[in-house]
Formats: sequence, structure tokens, C-alpha cells
Amino acid sequence: MVNTKVTLCGIELDNPIIPASGTFGFGYEFAELYDINLLGTFSFKGTTLEPRFGNPTPRIAECTAGMINAVGLQNPGVDKVISEELPKLAKCFHKPVMANVSGFSVPDYATTCEKLDKCDQVGWLEVNVSCPNVHGGGMSFGTSPEAAAEVTRAVKAVTTKPVIIKLSPNVTDIVSIAKACEDAGADGISLINTLLGMRIDLKTKKPVIANKMGGFSGSAIFPVAVRMVYQVAHAVNIPVVGMGGVTTAEDALEMMLAGATAVQVGAANLVEPYACKNIIEDLPRVMAKYGVSNLNEIIGKA
Repeated sequence: MVNTKVTLCGIELDNPIIPASGTFGFGYEFAELYDINLLGTFSFKGTTLEPRFGNPTPRIAECTAGMINAVGLQNPGVDKVISEELPKLAKCFHKPVMANVSGFSVPDYATTCEKLDKCDQVGWLEVNVSCPNVHGGGMSFGTSPEAAAEVTRAVKAVTTKPVIIKLSPNVTDIVSIAKACEDAGADGISLINTLLGMRIDLKTKKPVIANKMGGFSGSAIFPVAVRMVYQVAHAVNIPVVGMGGVTTAEDALEMMLAGATAVQVGAANLVEPYACKNIIEDLPRVMAKYGVSNLNEIIGKA
């Protein structure tokens, strides 16, 4: 008998598999296909202070072993998420959920997190610092240790629940940013968010996506994600949630060997709605195959 349980920032998960934000909606859509309570948890759709319509279409471009998206954080805003989406979710998901938060200024992040912190359903706040800082020239908060730390401090000042900072891979030194977040009080780090990518249509000779560029995800980015998770996990003393191109139970074990306590699955959900269910069901077989009886014993052991 294998043990798939892990503990993320003080909360026990039945297994480490977590659908990533933006690939699982608010959960109840997938609950029509299978019992989503078999998940460790999931990170719901990126939520902002105000409603957002998102970017113009087309927003998606297919690639070899991946995809590019520029959805633009389309969501109904935090107040409607709390009043409408979470009650619907409560009918089909009976575990703590991970709330993914985005913002365009430090007060944005703090206010949105403060509101979600009061929700009993929310177990963790996953704060996405890959958003453009409207007061800082449009550069992402996650490209600067100082800016990422400022967001972390602001959120920690108004919340009681674990705060996990989600980092962008589009930086020169991801370790310095992760350490700055840890020093500012972060309870965990999740990475990697999407890489920046682009496709051009040979017929029209124009970018495929209306936004020109977007987030590149899928199995092609897995080696980059493993490398960054390994670097960060060996540099900080807080849990790391690994993601980026995970499609199989073998990938999940590899990510955990690199240092991840839990593993998020993103683009795979858009290709195969049962991706997370399949990974969870296959996990005991793969653990047995590689002589792993307890997942906690392999975290960071590469």
C-alpha cells in the first residue's frame, strides 16, 4: 500500500495533484464529468478585484507539444466569485480550494486577497505576480525581487491563510525573486507560470493571436519547469508547488524529486478533461514501479 498524502502549508492533501488556475474554471464544470473530490485540491480561475472581459480574440494558438494563450484574466471580479461561483462550487467540492489572485497594483492584490481570506472554502491564496504593474511602467511584478516582495508583504498583512506566490519564468534569476518572497513572509512558492511565446500565420503574415504574444504552456516546457523548481526548492525553506508541462504520473514524481511538495497540471486539462483523474489513478502504479512507498520521502531527493 502506497501513501500519496502530502501536506501543503499545514493542510493535508489526499494526493499532490492540483489542476492549475485557468485550466479548470471554478471546478463545477469538471464535476459534471467526474467526482472532483478525488483531487488534492485545485486552483480556481484567476480572480481580479474588478470584472475583466479579457483580451480580444483570437486568444489561442496551437504549437508543437503545447499551446499559446492570451485570455487576459477574463473573470467576473472577486465579489461575484464569492457570491456566485463559490456557492456553486460548494455543492460539488468538499475540500479547501486554492484561490488564484491577480492584480494590477499592490492595493488590488491586497483588497482581493482580504476578501477571499474571509471565505471558509478557501484554503490557500495563490498570488500570481506575473501581471503587469500599471503603476510601474507595465513590467510584471514578478520580474523584480523588490516588487514581488512588496506584493507579498501587502497580502500577508491582511490575510491569515497560507499565501503562495506564483512566479513567472520570464526572468533572468528566478531564485532571487523566490527568496525575496520568502523573506517577505510567503508561505509557499508555485512555479512556473507560462513562458512567453508567439506564432505567425504564414498565409496572412500576421500574428495568430490578436495580442501578438501569449503564455506558452504544454509538455514542451516541462524540462524548463523541472529546472526552475529544482533551483528554487533548493534555495528556499518553504514548500514549492511545481507545474509546467505535467501530463503523466511519471512527470509528477519527477517534479517532486526536483523539490515540489505538490504538482499542478495545466494545459493537459484543456486537451484531456480527465487528465488529473488519470494521473491520480495511475500514481500508485507508478510509485510501486519506482519503489516509492511514501511521496514525502522523495520530495527534493534528486
